[in-house]
Amino acid sequence: MALRINDTVPNLDLITDQGNYKLHDFIGDKWTILFSHPKDFTPVCTTEFGAVAQLADEWEKRDTKVIGLSVDSVEEHKSWKADIESFSGAKASFPIIADEALEVSKALDMLPADAYLPDGRTAADSASVRVVFIFSPDKKLQLSMTYPMSVGRNFAEVVRALDALQATYGEPIATPANWEIGQDVIVGLALDDDQARDKFGEINVRLPYLRTTRHSA
Repeated sequence: MALRINDTVPNLDLITDQGNYKLHDFIGDKWTILFSHPKDFTPVCTTEFGAVAQLADEWEKRDTKVIGLSVDSVEEHKSWKADIESFSGAKASFPIIADEALEVSKALDMLPADAYLPDGRTAADSASVRVVFIFSPDKKLQLSMTYPMSVGRNFAEVVRALDALQATYGEPIATPANWEIGQDVIVGLALDDDQARDKFGEINVRLPYLRTTRHSA
C-alpha cells in the first residue's frame, strides 16, 4: 500500500539486529523515524547511518525512536554497524530491519510490486529503498521523503522537520519556510483574529491570510 499523510502505518512484523517487533509495539507512544537504504556496506548509506548515530542525543531530546531498514540479513547488519561506528565515531544503537524478503519495503510502497533481489545484486537493484517516514505516537504517517541513489540525505533537515511536526501536532498553527525552534509560527486559518488573540495573545497580521505569533515551546 502507498502510505499517505495521516494514514495509519500497517502493524508489520519486523526482524531486526536487536530482536523482533510488531511495528505498532515498536512505536509505542513515541514519535518514530523509519529510514531505509538499498544495501549494507555501501558508501552513501554508511555516511547516512553514521549521521543518524551522531544525532542520538537530538533524537532523545525529542523523545523520538529511530529504526533503519536495509534489505540484507541480521548478521550483515551487525557486521556493518562496526563500519558505521568506525566512520562516524558514534554508537549505532538503533535497530536495523532485515528486510530480505522485501515484505516491509513492498508493504510501505518503497519498491515496485515485482521487485526481487537477484544473486550478486548491487544497491541499484533495490534503489527505491531510500525513504524517510516520520510517524506520530498515534501510528499515523506525518511526513515522508524519498531520495535518489546519488543524493545523501540531510539529517539536519529531518531534525528540523521533526521539530515542526511536534510543534504543530494538534495545534491550530503551521510553520513558515525554513522555520526553526524559537521563531514565530503561522496562525491557522480556522481561527479568526479575535479567536487567535484569545488563544495566543499578540498576533502580527502580515496579510489578511498570513498572521504570525510567537511560538511557546
